[in-house]
Amino acid sequence: QVQLVESGGGLVQAGGSLRLSCAASGRNSSFYMGWFRQAPGKEREFVAAISWNGGTITLADSVKGRFTISRDNIKNTVYLQMTSLKPEDTAVYYCAARSYLVSTFVAEYPYWGQGTQVTVSS
Repeated sequence: QVQLVESGGGLVQAGGSLRLSCAASGRNSSFYMGWFRQAPGKEREFVAAISWNGGTITLADSVKGRFTISRDNIKNTVYLQMTSLKPEDTAVYYCAARSYLVSTFVAEYPYWGQGTQVTVSS
């Protein structure tokens, strides 16, 4: 069992940057972590995922070159660094965890945080 708490969201102008954090209770060093987002009226979509040791990273095509995912297993925290933000990045961003394998599918993550709002103004 793991509990996830996201932070770092906010309002930013287009072209700006934000860093989201996901703090996990308990031992998350063995968990595979993902970031997803959900815009109003749209389905939740994959953004980024990272393996337990950071050796495998997967990014959605829409964020490649702009977002990076990283983790600090000593701090039990996963980060999503977002740069060159666009209005279409506006969404609630969720952190998720699963026990094995990097995945891009919402249904394959049993553990979720409550989400943090990111709003990008044009």
